[in-house]
Amino acid sequence: MPLTDSSTGIRAGEELDIDRVDPYLKRHIPGLTGTARVSQFPGGASNLTYLLQYPERELVLRRPPFGHKARSAHDMGREFRILNRLNSGFPYCPKAYVHCTDEAVLGAEFYVMERVEGIILRAELPPELGLDAAQTQVLCKSFIDKLVDLHQVDYVACGLGDLGRPEGYVQRQISGWSERYSKALTPDAPQWQAVRQWLEDKMPADSQRSAIVHNDYRFDNVILDPHNPMNIIGVLDWELTTLGDPLMDLGNTLAYWVEAGDPAPVQLTRRQPSHAPGMLTRRQFADYYAERSGLAVDNYDFYYTYGLFRLAGIVQQIYYRFFHGQTQDKRFAQFIHMNRLLEQMSLAVIRQSSL
Repeated sequence: MPLTDSSTGIRAGEELDIDRVDPYLKRHIPGLTGTARVSQFPGGASNLTYLLQYPERELVLRRPPFGHKARSAHDMGREFRILNRLNSGFPYCPKAYVHCTDEAVLGAEFYVMERVEGIILRAELPPELGLDAAQTQVLCKSFIDKLVDLHQVDYVACGLGDLGRPEGYVQRQISGWSERYSKALTPDAPQWQAVRQWLEDKMPADSQRSAIVHNDYRFDNVILDPHNPMNIIGVLDWELTTLGDPLMDLGNTLAYWVEAGDPAPVQLTRRQPSHAPGMLTRRQFADYYAERSGLAVDNYDFYYTYGLFRLAGIVQQIYYRFFHGQTQDKRFAQFIHMNRLLEQMSLAVIRQSSL
């Protein structure tokens, strides 16, 4: 079984018409010949990602999801621009080749980038990697180091100084996700009122340093070198990237970090091997981040709870599309249960918090 990330068959309702895309790509990317074989990468619940295998090279195409799109989300041009400019300061971004704004080609905007071939970790560490606990801890710290490196990029020098508004970022995230959650409510969804009020009451000031915020940094969005799996060679999924408070980005990542001691229902939500022997706990993760970045994480409970609420907002937005028949992807039917669990996890943090 190959360890490098593999594409699969295309999900029903998400077909890509290569006969329409192929002539466009050949006009804009020199050297393409023949007809591409098309397959789909299985990960991701938002933008759709396809592998185009031409005889001489492989390309990756990204397009928005079918159905409902949140306002300002799924901006292909913005993601294309981030990849092209950020690469000069953070050389783990794939190179982007072309951005198509003519929706007649595919029915939506899209862009095409290079394929960075490597290992992407899902729920478990592949035993074929043969990593012991000490090596796994090296990998874990490398993962955190890349997040620190991103947060230390000179985004003005990269030409991304206008990517977002760092001032007031914490307040905008709390109010913005509360508003987005309300708009995505379905009759079976929890209200999150107690958590929303707590976040509003405990909101800290913005940290003293603004940074590029990835907003979706987790193991299944990084690519490992197949020859040295403890080395990260790529970072994917830049659609939510902006400028803001790096500690809020830390909270986003902690929300995905299911550790070995979490109860069984929480383990069912795990999408990365953060529980494996050698992986840091969430608290150790935050402490190591603070040590490497020089930023104190004094409001750990707030940032983690914010991350859980934001994750619930994303989950609910996706479930909203499924609930209203705007996607046929059956994976999303279970997202309502994940939303409810995230609320209970947040309430548990609040009950024991000293904030």
